[in-house]
Amino acid sequence: MPPRSEEPRRDATGSRRGSSRDTGRRGAQPRAGEPGVGGISDARAYTPRGRTVREQRAGGRAAPDADAGPAEQRRTPRSTRSGDPFRPALQVLDGGRAGAGRAGRREAAGRPGVVRTVTPRAPGHDDPPPRRRAAAPRPARRPDRPAARRPSRKRPKPPRLADPRLRLRLGTVLTLVLFAVIGIRLVVLQAVETPAYAGGGLVDRLRTVTLPAARGGIYDRSGAPLAHSVEARYVYADPTQIEDLPATARALSPLLGIPASELAEKMKPRKRDSGEDSRFEYLARGVDIGQARRITGLELAGIYTQRDERREVPGGDLAANLLGFTSQDMVGLEGLEARYDDLLRGKDGKRVYEVGLGDLAAPIPGGYSETTEAKPGSSLQLTIERDLQFMTQRMLSRHMTRSKGSTGAAVVIEIPSGEVLAQASHPTYNAAKPVPSDPTDREDAATSFVVDPGSVHKAITFGAALQERVITPDTTLPIANSIQKGDTPFADTHPANGRRMSLPGMMAYSSNVGTIQIADKLGPERLIDYQKRFGLGEPTRVGMPGEASGRLLPVEEWSGSSAGSVPIGHSVDATPLQMAAAYATIANNGTYVQPRLVKEVIGPDGKRTPTEPPVTRSVLSPENAAALRHILEAVTTVEDATGRAAAIPEWRVAGKTGTGWRLVDGRRQSGEVASFIGMAPAENPRYVIAVFAHTPSGGGGDIAAPAFREMMQYTLRHNGVPPSGQKAPKFTVYPR
Repeated sequence: MPPRSEEPRRDATGSRRGSSRDTGRRGAQPRAGEPGVGGISDARAYTPRGRTVREQRAGGRAAPDADAGPAEQRRTPRSTRSGDPFRPALQVLDGGRAGAGRAGRREAAGRPGVVRTVTPRAPGHDDPPPRRRAAAPRPARRPDRPAARRPSRKRPKPPRLADPRLRLRLGTVLTLVLFAVIGIRLVVLQAVETPAYAGGGLVDRLRTVTLPAARGGIYDRSGAPLAHSVEARYVYADPTQIEDLPATARALSPLLGIPASELAEKMKPRKRDSGEDSRFEYLARGVDIGQARRITGLELAGIYTQRDERREVPGGDLAANLLGFTSQDMVGLEGLEARYDDLLRGKDGKRVYEVGLGDLAAPIPGGYSETTEAKPGSSLQLTIERDLQFMTQRMLSRHMTRSKGSTGAAVVIEIPSGEVLAQASHPTYNAAKPVPSDPTDREDAATSFVVDPGSVHKAITFGAALQERVITPDTTLPIANSIQKGDTPFADTHPANGRRMSLPGMMAYSSNVGTIQIADKLGPERLIDYQKRFGLGEPTRVGMPGEASGRLLPVEEWSGSSAGSVPIGHSVDATPLQMAAAYATIANNGTYVQPRLVKEVIGPDGKRTPTEPPVTRSVLSPENAAALRHILEAVTTVEDATGRAAAIPEWRVAGKTGTGWRLVDGRRQSGEVASFIGMAPAENPRYVIAVFAHTPSGGGGDIAAPAFREMMQYTLRHNGVPPSGQKAPKFTVYPR
């Protein structure tokens, strides 16, 4: 190893220092004449690896001694103050001299040629690490060298560090505020806004099923059903789910009784008005429950069944023109079904329940569910007697079929109640299957059939004259063969040739002349007044929808011929039911009783409520009513009288024939209307029957009276009315 160089070193001020060996020796004293040697400033040159040798500044001083040998190492001077471990102590102990040294060193470091040299410690050197030397006397400043100036650069103040406690408090406050906001919002959502949110979600999960109310039935006077509803099923298709349309149609055809081609057409995919695919198409309504179960058992894709209601009419066409029918949705369309629809229909209920969504579209156990029970409709009990209604219809149809294109009506009224026991029409239809029928076939002829009644009106003229004492039962009048009123002559079919004729004779031969003469004595005002009292000119309000009111000709509209036409039943518009009610007044001892068709209303709970009592009024005295019945009895007993065909062997019959016209919108139709209205037994009437037959080809007289006879005979026998105990009186037509 080369010997360590012993040449003294110089510091930054140019003073010589001892060798590394000398300077490292503990307690070494500075040499005489070297005031800077051994000072505290020399401690800054110490590093663990050796001491730093500063060369003199450029300007003539020699470089470090070359004899130092290769053992010396170069060391890059420190560039920052933060790396100096002795800086605080030096500042205090050196009293500022270190600052000057540092300035010099910084200046030397910036000059070229200045090299910091570190002398390594010899291996094996076991000297203890050098300690700080005591502060040496501050060397006097050389007069020829200016003092080193400290740098004038002002160091910036270090940034003020944040207080961690403040950050912690701020974070805690923000966290508490956040939790408070979340808690308050949860309380608002769960306590205040819960109904709104719950309701919004509930709407999407709710399903509503209509619970149809059972429609009330219609029964006859004994409680036998004429029309009632039964539980059924309807079959519908979802076209979007049908997999094999032709095969599905073929499978359903025999069960529904509908052609497969028609079913296939109904099941075809189609668009709704909204542009969406149709998912509901009716295939059949009112299907029997057994048939619906068979259809369900087929498990056809897209085919479903649901609860339905079917209206059944056991009698088919029995009282069909009275009953009417309903739509498939159980809404009354015609007849009593339409007139009392609000009462019969009841009020549907509903079931609202919560279901799952998607594949779980089933009721949720314990979910929302509310059921409003359906309120069944009330029922009607009519005054109609089913068996009598059937026979009346059958007899009327048999007689009416003799004349093609004819229209007929028959009414049976009970005395004294005024209840309608039968009300038949021809033609009729099957109320259970009303679609194929003609609308005119479905009309109730007894209330919508407006006629010019003809001679059956003469009983009203005679009754008014008796009540006003214009005539008496014993009155006789000379009857000419004809009479002129205005520009119209009125003649008799049985000429009297001017002979005096009794009132029964005038009625038996239907004398136009005799009736007009009586009306002349009565006057038009009183005649019209009695027409109204007998119930003409206004509807009977029996309960049928569309009932015609008829029309009476006001006095101010009478022409010269009206004095002849009105008394004999022309220029008068009336319905068969109105005329039957007028004759019921005569049979009921002169008291008018409004006809009734509905007897009671039966509530869903079975409570029976009678309908409003009928309107009644006195028209004739009982004596005059009995006298008029006696006069009318001559029609069926006098030889060659017009009503001989209506006579019944066992019972006395009083009545009147008539020949008039049918009016449609005030216009006379072709053909004639033949009628017969009678009562039996004549001595104490129990029933009044009116028969009207419009025959376009004529011959109505051969229909009305025979039909009346059959109907009245059956009615009397069916209800057990004993035969008349006395024979009919003998009448004198032409008194001497």
